[in-house]
Amino acid sequence: MHPQLQTLFETIEKQKQELLLQIDSLSPTQLQQHAPGQWSLGQVFAHLITSEKLSVQYLKKKYLGIEEQPRTGFIEELKMLTLVISQRLPFKFKAPKVVVDNTPAFADAVAIADAWAATRMEMKDLLSQFTADQLTRKVYKHPVAGKLNIKQALRFFQEHLIHHTPQIKRLLKQS
Repeated sequence: MHPQLQTLFETIEKQKQELLLQIDSLSPTQLQQHAPGQWSLGQVFAHLITSEKLSVQYLKKKYLGIEEQPRTGFIEELKMLTLVISQRLPFKFKAPKVVVDNTPAFADAVAIADAWAATRMEMKDLLSQFTADQLTRKVYKHPVAGKLNIKQALRFFQEHLIHHTPQIKRLLKQS
């Protein structure tokens, strides 16, 4: 794997492990309890996994024609900066319909960990195919920011986890 991708991947893997440790001892009931109009812990984790899984599927498709994809530049860096800022603010964003429609319910923390591990293994396999020349190709499509490169996609996954961490912490206090 290219060293830049390796570093980014290791960062999101560490985040994943830290989040999973927080729910490891929770019962299925605790994972599914929620107040009206709020997601449960299980739903938050399912959302994180589903968004990554669908992203990996899209990335795989785009990788097949990667040499035809244009390169990212200054505009995409500005979009990425805006995206990072938006994820750090305490605002709620509506998840894309495709993510909502494809978000499963997991029975327990083990099922969550297993599903996330499978998605990350698929991601790691894909990332190992990228060459240095392909790192700036537009292969990822964020619902708001548009087309980004693979490094920016991984940075978004990192920011997405950071964005949901306060929500997870709040729900853990309630359970």
